Amino acid sequence: MDLTNVQWRKARRSANNGGNCVEVAVTNGTKEGHTRVYAIRDSKDLNPNKVLTFTPTEWNAFRLSIKDGELDDLT
Repeated sequence: MDLTNVQWRKARRSANNGGNCVEVAVTNGTKEGHTRVYAIRDSKDLNPNKVLTFTPTEWNAFRLSIKDGELDDLT
């Protein structure tokens, strides 16, 4: 998937972390039959091979896991 021209935006909760930011993009693309793809990356690492992509269903599950604190203890 080509993400070179997508509009990346900082996640609200990482906006003032001294450069430790997560960026999110929503793009028209295809993944598992979906035409909308969500992508996240570390703003310090612009390597296109280090981008996570999600279908809308996967994105919703990921987002809810973060909100519920399920990922807080991962290192």
